[in-house]
Amino acid sequence: MQPHIKVQILDENGEKFFGEGPCRLLRAVEQTGSLRAAAQAMGMAYTKALKILRRAEQALGFALTTRAAGGREGGGSRLTPQGKEWLQRYEAYRDACLAADRRLYLEFFPGERQTAPDPDR
Repeated sequence: MQPHIKVQILDENGEKFFGEGPCRLLRAVEQTGSLRAAAQAMGMAYTKALKILRRAEQALGFALTTRAAGGREGGGSRLTPQGKEWLQRYEAYRDACLAADRRLYLEFFPGERQTAPDPDR
């Protein structure tokens, strides 16, 4: 038995704009240097990845990535300084929430055996 929580960030209208999907997408952009390659690695259409990224940027009010169109010099994407900071803060917040959840689970269900959490939650 294990608890399962999702850490999501909502905008002022109560609509989700950031969570594990966008987090993984940004980490993949950081690794590949390309939004298209990041989307492909996640099995996602480029247009969907761009929509996710634009939605988060709109809600946050700043760019998460800089994007350059392809061509002879090649294009690419990379995280902006604000994007890197946001991603680090989100991951720290998520990790703190998961740690608190594990502590609370053991407090409220002390006799229950807790299995290892799924790393992809």
